[in-house]
Amino acid sequence: RNDKFHRYELHVGGELAVISQFLDRPGHIDFTHTETKPGFTGQGLAKVLAHFALDDVVASGKRIIPHCPYIAAYLKKHEGYGQDVDWPLEKP
Repeated sequence: RNDKFHRYELHVGGELAVISQFLDRPGHIDFTHTETKPGFTGQGLAKVLAHFALDDVVASGKRIIPHCPYIAAYLKKHEGYGQDVDWPLEKP
């Protein structure tokens, strides 16, 4: 977790491979964007980072807001986080 840049980071061989941006809100971590850097796609690294980041939020006692499409899709595929998620309202 890199609070200076408001993101979770996964490094491979000293290189930044995946980031997941967030906004730190009272009682919540709002995930806004996840990105895998060129050269690291297709290796499942975003899943590794998502799992770590979500577990970290839950352990901190905060709730998850998944505005990021990748984090939202991860949450829908992986059980165990449901009680810790506040789904954003859909736009009309």
